[in-house]
Amino acid sequence: MDIFEVEFYTKDNGEKPAKDFILGLDVKMRAKVLGIIYVLEEKENQLREPYSKHLEDEIFEIRGKVGIDITRVLYFFYYGKKIIMTNGFIKKMQETPKQEIRLAKSYRKDYLERVKENE
Repeated sequence: MDIFEVEFYTKDNGEKPAKDFILGLDVKMRAKVLGIIYVLEEKENQLREPYSKHLEDEIFEIRGKVGIDITRVLYFFYYGKKIIMTNGFIKKMQETPKQEIRLAKSYRKDYLERVKENE
């Protein structure tokens, strides 16, 4: 079985918002999120709650929780067995903030346009 490969969306200026977010987490939360990413690579789109959830328009989130702290990292699937991590945030409310979903969608749109240009 081929395993999916996780990549981090890269902005024009070289920044990788999801990677930078994950690296900025405390040790326990970072370990939790990286562990879920590892499982996501193996389980692909079969990973479900409480670890992963579809949000909307092909945007998904991985869900990390340590104690009362809750972290989300948004991602989408791309052809060729790729998972593209876009952005992350500390969850402070029940619902995923719409601006975070919009940001993930804009990163996905940019990613797809750049991939198309390079074909």
